[in-house]
Amino acid sequence: MDGPHRVHRDRVDRRAGAAGIGSGAPAGILTVILAGTAVAHRVAPSPPIPVLEATHLPPLLTAAGERVELRYDVFCAEAGAEPDGPCRASGSVFVRPGTTGPFRRLALREERGASEGRFATLVPDSIAHAESGFTYYAVLEAATGTITLPDGGAAAPQRSLPLGTPVRVALGAHEFGRTARASERVAEAAWGSGPGEAGLEQGRNLTPIGGASFDVSGDGTVHVLDEANRRVLRWRRGSRSADAAVPLAINGTLADMALGADGTIHVLETTDGGRETQLLRTFDASGAARGVATIAGRASQVRIGADGAPLTLQQPSGQWMRAAAQDGRALAPAAQSRRATAARPLASGHEVVVLRKGPEIRVSLSGPAGARRSWLITSATPVAEVQLAEVSAGRLVVVARLYTDTEDEFVTLTLGPDGLERKLALDSADWAETAPLSRFRLRGSSLYQLGSTPAGLFVDRFDLEVS
Repeated sequence: MDGPHRVHRDRVDRRAGAAGIGSGAPAGILTVILAGTAVAHRVAPSPPIPVLEATHLPPLLTAAGERVELRYDVFCAEAGAEPDGPCRASGSVFVRPGTTGPFRRLALREERGASEGRFATLVPDSIAHAESGFTYYAVLEAATGTITLPDGGAAAPQRSLPLGTPVRVALGAHEFGRTARASERVAEAAWGSGPGEAGLEQGRNLTPIGGASFDVSGDGTVHVLDEANRRVLRWRRGSRSADAAVPLAINGTLADMALGADGTIHVLETTDGGRETQLLRTFDASGAARGVATIAGRASQVRIGADGAPLTLQQPSGQWMRAAAQDGRALAPAAQSRRATAARPLASGHEVVVLRKGPEIRVSLSGPAGARRSWLITSATPVAEVQLAEVSAGRLVVVARLYTDTEDEFVTLTLGPDGLERKLALDSADWAETAPLSRFRLRGSSLYQLGSTPAGLFVDRFDLEVS
């Protein structure tokens, strides 16, 4: 097995365990790290501080009759030490049916039969299967500190919804090697630092990084975040070569990006030194800075909400938080936490919740009038992450990565009221690393994919023909 393939396999294995935090919380395990970095990495070392970490899989969508247990893996370390083992900790979960009324305290017990440092509690059926779902938050304590998950606590607790009676979609075993051809290649750039080139960060035994994220404006203009060269490259519709490079005052680390309808550029990145602080930087279409917001907790993704304001996805709650107003004015971290929601509001007026749980993808979609539909997708081939869940022409489009020990591909699923309407397999095309969930965008009936090879990066467009 040659070098690039070996690196690629390692990356798939890592994603299968804990990466891929997308709409809702599609990954299997989500992590909050006090004093950790989020999207960005390979930053300068920071002064040692005490660490308290916890991982948690929020049961965002629950199936009828299933046993609902809340689990937390807790790790801590004194200043300067690595959090490579469990610590003496304790905690409680506060739960209630629905979204109002008093919380009931449930003590977390340490699971001796599982890995050390794992704490759990069983949610009573009367709460877990309430008609309107349930809400909860946890408080964890150790010698190195106290954390509340999610950050908003009782003011913005985690919400779990019943899946209801879902439309079932069985994918079976995926057949690799039968990928669709793109309708057109809309952008491409060689690696480099010259005009029209994209920067590539490389290091010994490290996966190359280049083209951290991208987005597509309403007129079809492609924008790629060239983080290594601290700029955004633009391709107008019909132009294969970049025809503009917009300098940005960013760190040059791996980051996520989203475009506002007016061309506003939002970049989610970690600050110099990489401690707890994450920033959402906002620029106008010319690259002039318009504002900066300090992000509450640890975020992995930025997207544009239904009202045009940027939203960030917080870990490990899987909650979406408004970080700034449409004009770039920042919201304080405490205000972000208090407004957090489990559902992501889409530009179409819908709200979507996604959960990847083992071989299943659970999706709930609420319409502007409040009506709700849900899907339960099962796969005989392991699912690594859900990259995208968006609405197009009244249909839900889901993109997920399927993998084995030796290969992986993306599948695009167009879901309607009666089930699967169309399925496309796409080459993973991920030689260089990007922000975790930045490889796809949906605009109308066009799906755009950011890909890369040893020669450079590209963006392909696929016509989904949703009608």
